[in-house]
Amino acid sequence: MTGLEDNYAKAYGQKAGFGKKPALVLIDFIQGYFDPECDLYAGVDDTLASALRVREAAHAAELPVILTNVVYHPKAIDGGRFFEKAKPLRYFLAGNPMGAWPEGLEPTENELIISKQYPSAFFGTSLASTLTALGVDHVILTGLTTSGCVRASCVDSMSHGFITTVVREAVGDRHEDPHEANLFDMNAKYADVVSEAEIIAHLQSL
Repeated sequence: MTGLEDNYAKAYGQKAGFGKKPALVLIDFIQGYFDPECDLYAGVDDTLASALRVREAAHAAELPVILTNVVYHPKAIDGGRFFEKAKPLRYFLAGNPMGAWPEGLEPTENELIISKQYPSAFFGTSLASTLTALGVDHVILTGLTTSGCVRASCVDSMSHGFITTVVREAVGDRHEDPHEANLFDMNAKYADVVSEAEIIAHLQSL
């Protein structure tokens, strides 16, 4: 254990564990992150592949699966300060091909799609109410990016009272440093960061 890990373990060494009824959320897997010509490109093909394997296990366990994306009015009148600040959000204007689902993640009729305008999958959306109505007590997060929408969704998931798990291989970022720093911090304070193998084994046990 490093000095940093030892320091944090004294204060934040608690495990959240798993709940009784999980749901899987795939955050903002959109084409822009996979197109080298796009400002959003992040080289996260392995992240998507991992999330798709977790998705398959979730469907096999007959769990709720939710996909989120970011969609703005063509004139961005619903973009607010986030749209003003983050230049690449122009790719999320309605109809832009960079906001489409990437190959391999075509939604199924059994999946719920939630469109949002801000980082968190919970902020300004029906996600928390929907999960509560379904009896969900455990949210499993995958998606993009670790330091942005995944982290925001993680904090809000915990704040809404859900046990929260982040799947390490199934979240990604454009740079390793913010990716690892945010995984470390989420695991310390808000969620358990677990491996793909661990979460799939858990889903197969349900």
